[in-house]
Amino acid sequence: MDGFIVIDKPAGLTSHDVVARVRRTLRQKKAGHTGTLDPFATGVLPVAVGEGTKAIPYLDESTKVYRATLMLGAATDTQDHTGQVVHAGDWQHLEPQTVRYVISSFTGKLSQLPPMFSALKRDGVPLYKLARTGREVEREPREIEIFSLVIDAIDLPLVTFTLSCSRGTYVRTLAHDMGERLGCGAHLTELRRLSSGLFDLDRAISLERLSALAEADSLADVLMSPSEALGHLQALPLTAQGAERVRRGITPGCEDVEHGAGTGVPAGTRLRLQRDGIVVAVAVALTGLWANDTKNLRLLRVFN
Repeated sequence: MDGFIVIDKPAGLTSHDVVARVRRTLRQKKAGHTGTLDPFATGVLPVAVGEGTKAIPYLDESTKVYRATLMLGAATDTQDHTGQVVHAGDWQHLEPQTVRYVISSFTGKLSQLPPMFSALKRDGVPLYKLARTGREVEREPREIEIFSLVIDAIDLPLVTFTLSCSRGTYVRTLAHDMGERLGCGAHLTELRRLSSGLFDLDRAISLERLSALAEADSLADVLMSPSEALGHLQALPLTAQGAERVRRGITPGCEDVEHGAGTGVPAGTRLRLQRDGIVVAVAVALTGLWANDTKNLRLLRVFN
């Protein structure tokens, strides 16, 4: 079994826990997720199995969509409801229109300081392990982008909003910064990922549903092939001989693609090499294809 299954992650499990459940349910040795969700968060968690794990580095998950609920009046060390309150402030003087104005201003390119309770590492040690010992280390701010932010409901001290953002955005930190801007502190009480790139809730299934489908041997409808997951990459169709050569790790030449396909592809372009709709490899063009008689592709990953 090779490809991706989108799990609707329940609250209370780590992303690693979900992968372990999928691995046991499907009896797959190779499995991995494409983007961590906090234990308290729910929603879209793409899990790669088999050869799908090889496609993870080449996915396009540059845009993610979340629905979040924050509570005004308290900031926590984890920036969500699972942490300890480190600052409490009065929110009752705030008018809904003021809250709406401030929260809506968190759009565009922003500078964000990654939280201590995160999987980022310092000298090989995850920051959350340092945070649990009470340590705080210096972190470099990173640029993120909020493409859109829509406030769904204001029922103070709760505010629910939906946002589309760049990869690497910490929504917990965004809520914390909103509370700082409003002067009363804030933390997340709920977070649900609605989509991550082409993976969305329409394709997501629960772990219980996964078990039922596996028992019924009916997983085909929920399994996304590696070729579909890499659909954002330009396809380069191989001949039968070319596909066999690539599977052996041999860089293809012009004679290995159908009808000289790919002519004029710019240098630096990543390509999905495939045969009969099945991905065989991911490659990058070193020079414009086919600018000369030499092999001017570099294989990045070969699929079995």
